[in-house]
Amino acid sequence: MALTVASSLSVEGVDWSKLDTILLDMDGTLLDLEFDNHFWGTVIPGEWGRPRGLDVKTSQETLAPLFADERGKLNWYCLDFWGRTLELDIPRIKAGYTEGIRWRPQAETFLQHLQASHLDVVMITNAHPLTLDMKAERLPMAQWFDAMISSHQYGVPKETPVFWDTLMTERPFDPQRTLFIDDSEYVLDSAEEFGIAHLLTLRQPDSSLPVRLTTRFPAILHFEEILDGLPDID
Repeated sequence: MALTVASSLSVEGVDWSKLDTILLDMDGTLLDLEFDNHFWGTVIPGEWGRPRGLDVKTSQETLAPLFADERGKLNWYCLDFWGRTLELDIPRIKAGYTEGIRWRPQAETFLQHLQASHLDVVMITNAHPLTLDMKAERLPMAQWFDAMISSHQYGVPKETPVFWDTLMTERPFDPQRTLFIDDSEYVLDSAEEFGIAHLLTLRQPDSSLPVRLTTRFPAILHFEEILDGLPDID
């Protein structure tokens, strides 16, 4: 194993020499999930409720069952679906909040170390392509990756076996020599079932929320915990 795990919340290190590929999630892993949680949890209910004479709290309560029905499906991440369903111009609204898009601590430094390594560095995200483009423009991140893949390109989210089968077909990798880091343990469940041997999650995907005290997968708070063994950068 490339990961040495002391407990569900402790990672002693990564043996990078035993890896060829690193797969990285975007939101909540590299980028602070506060932006998305605020946008979908507060901004969108506010925009939806205003013309209906509803306050944010009432709108949140009204929309909650609709959001819950789509969680884990591609629609959950789809700007087109929510635009039609809520009758809102989601990209236009989101464009007004781009200042809230920011790296998680040490994420860009971590990517610089990875780029200097032997690893194939691949982003795999459930984010809609428009969201990915918007965030990549706000924080020029494409320079750090060998590939950036939205699950919308495959028509299925990372939570499904089909996603992993398609990824393997389009960009082959050895699951036994691959590390995947994602803040969603449901996504990690799917990756584990597919056979990816090395899995990590994050203890604080959203900087506005408390640090997670328990996780079902090995977890880190900051990327400095796994930098040892990667090439130095200037």
